[in-house]
Amino acid sequence: QVQFVESGGGSVQAGGSLRLSCSASTTTFSIDVIGWYRQVPGKQRELVAAVSRAGATNYADSGKGRFTISRDNTKNTAYLQMNSLKPEDTAVYYCNAKISLNSDLIYGTWGQGTQVTVSS
Repeated sequence: QVQFVESGGGSVQAGGSLRLSCSASTTTFSIDVIGWYRQVPGKQRELVAAVSRAGATNYADSGKGRFTISRDNTKNTAYLQMNSLKPEDTAVYYCNAKISLNSDLIYGTWGQGTQVTVSS
């Protein structure tokens, strides 16, 4: 199973930016869709954004206009650029491999995630 290592989280003030990175254990050329997810304690993990091998993307309403997902298959890495951060973006962020943009099915192993904390 493909594994991921997330990095780039940190503590920022509201309105700030962060760029998260997701490094895969295998070539991302072989991964159909890479998704970024987030989870806060006591809540289910939710999809934030996803990008297909061809570069098509979709976003949760919470991140539209503020977040940009991308992938660099030559570096086996996906990114999540987060701008205009809000306190409600505070969460642990993860990435994983998906079957397709329209499917909830994942097939990778969850990593440790990276903590994002946004203060008001």
